[in-house]
Amino acid sequence: MSTPSARLRSYAPPIAVAPEIRRAMLDVEVVGAQFAPDAPPLATVRRLCVLAAASAGVEDGHLAIEYVDRERIAQLNVKYRGKAGPTDVLSFPIDGAGSPDLAARPGGGAVRDGALPIDGVTSRDGVTSRGGGVARDDVPRELGDVVICPEHTLDLREAIVHGVLHLVGLDHETDNGEMLALQAELLKRPHPPSR
Repeated sequence: MSTPSARLRSYAPPIAVAPEIRRAMLDVEVVGAQFAPDAPPLATVRRLCVLAAASAGVEDGHLAIEYVDRERIAQLNVKYRGKAGPTDVLSFPIDGAGSPDLAARPGGGAVRDGALPIDGVTSRDGVTSRGGGVARDDVPRELGDVVICPEHTLDLREAIVHGVLHLVGLDHETDNGEMLALQAELLKRPHPPSR
């Protein structure tokens, strides 16, 4: 369970002037900041999430970026991918943001039972089709969680973009390189200065 000081949310208007950010109503929550002391500032994390989501036409909803230690990512990796050891990033899509599969890298693999972890509890998702999901006026679309192990990640910005692209349905293992090309393009865009 995270302490209140370890949970950060971004509701403020973005500081960048890119059109895709001005339109976006994406709620980004950062959990486990104590595991990533060198993580990008919240405004940069939010901008990266908005850019990645907007590239797939997703402009609103909620997602969480959670930083964890090697032990926790290894537990998730074996539980949901059947692979021993840590990995850099795992994505857990919810509400039809992607497929009901667990998208992860490197090495691929997926779980097809639809069970996804939410704050340490296993819950059935409501995915009906790729890009679909439950549309309710009173509840923001829950895109899912991106879990990152900073100890096993060379570039946290890349891991954030990669994880969010999986949340919105892209998959580099089946798309002939399109997702990774888009990821590289998004990471080349200028970013506002860190504050």
